[in-house]
Amino acid sequence: MENSEKTEVVLLACGSFNPITNMHLRLFELAKANMNGTGKYKVIKGIISPVSDAYKKGLISAHHQVIMAELATKNSKWVEVDTWESLQKEWTETAKVLRHHQEKLEASICDLQQNSPVLEKPGWKRKWAEPKQDFSEKKSLEQTKTKGKSEDITKIVGDYGLICITRESEVLWKHQNNIHLVNEWITNDISSTKIRRALRRGQSIHYLHNLYSSESEERNVGVVLAPLQRNTTEVKA
Repeated sequence: MENSEKTEVVLLACGSFNPITNMHLRLFELAKANMNGTGKYKVIKGIISPVSDAYKKGLISAHHQVIMAELATKNSKWVEVDTWESLQKEWTETAKVLRHHQEKLEASICDLQQNSPVLEKPGWKRKWAEPKQDFSEKKSLEQTKTKGKSEDITKIVGDYGLICITRESEVLWKHQNNIHLVNEWITNDISSTKIRRALRRGQSIHYLHNLYSSESEERNVGVVLAPLQRNTTEVKA
């Protein structure tokens, strides 16, 4: 909801809590503190939405994920666990989960207004945001793209919102003034990994690079490289 001062925010975390950890709960606390700290928002609820058994192999059952999440949040006054996504027979895209919870919330508000009519302030709305750890990293974003359609990503970012939380790094924190994040708004999807992949497939890399070849991809095959040798030696010592 939005009044003359602050927009009320609901935080939603989807994923495989396999198992749920203190870091998952910290994501909510960090996101809440950051949003409230802007003076523009007020976080009123956090929702944990474990995936269903259809998400991928190798996970503990959705039933156990839900139970563990409920135990982890039983003392929380504002973070709760929702089972809707975990009960679906097929994997559910994040955009659909967000829409489900938005409709659920709107329905509850409608019921509340019918039972106890009040004058709604003009311009009121409720904003959803999904806390993500390391979402800003390129590999994480690529993995997200493979699990959802590009229009879903546009919808998540455009209609709802994302809160990106980085992993702890003492070195990065110490030298944060020397680190500058620059946005590249012109699409450039070229990467070393993709160039090597094209070479393995025998595809053209014309205008991309001329240093790599299919033969160069076989270099050092079977050889333990120096960094790994050093780490192995240190462990043995």
